[in-house]
Amino acid sequence: MSEFIIYPAIDIRGGKCVRLLQGDYDQETIYGDSPFSMAKSFQEKGATWIHMVDLDGAKKGEPVNHEVVMKAAKELSAKIQIGGGIRGPKDVEAYLEAGVSRVILGSSAISDPAFVKEMLRKYGGEKIAIGIDARDGFVATHGWLETSKVKAEELGIELANQGAETFIMTDISRDGMMSGPNVEAIANLGKATGKNVIASGGVSSMEDVKQLVARKNEGISGAIIGKALYTGHIPLEEAIQEVE
Repeated sequence: MSEFIIYPAIDIRGGKCVRLLQGDYDQETIYGDSPFSMAKSFQEKGATWIHMVDLDGAKKGEPVNHEVVMKAAKELSAKIQIGGGIRGPKDVEAYLEAGVSRVILGSSAISDPAFVKEMLRKYGGEKIAIGIDARDGFVATHGWLETSKVKAEELGIELANQGAETFIMTDISRDGMMSGPNVEAIANLGKATGKNVIASGGVSSMEDVKQLVARKNEGISGAIIGKALYTGHIPLEEAIQEVE
């Protein structure tokens, strides 16, 4: 059985650590002035991976907060995965060369499939993760501002055939709502693709973590936890102990 990994999340906007409610840029809570210090504190609590999102980048369509991400990749022993605003080969190359362990391609999987295919071919499924953000089963793109007519599982199968090994599945309706993840949708993507799926959005209690770990054999390989860490609903050390 593969290991289950807890990914503490750091969403960066305007150089600060923030959380958005359901991906709404108008519903923001600031949790810290230094994403790097936050990443370091997560590492000190036992995190082996840290999930970072460049929210400004996601909206602008190019990396904006890349310097702090690269600093974390260079100076911390925890592995960094980054998403948000990565739309071209140079963006991917710059992050990987700076020591980022995994680059997440999201909107581009719909808007520029040739680019995603090329990145998977060049760097492999270990370095390139596919972020699938879904609303009512359909893939949402461009910082969640638009919803496509593509079903999440169909996109997953297509990309798995091109070499994708890791998917990050976010149910937008659950994100930041502290309402629990959509376990069925995540497990369905895992079963449909036969690949690793990291749960994101709505993981808000230790019970949620246990539920996801219990479905590990269906392809659920990790959980991204954001708001619940910042509000204290999930102590990071406890979550890491639970999955070890």
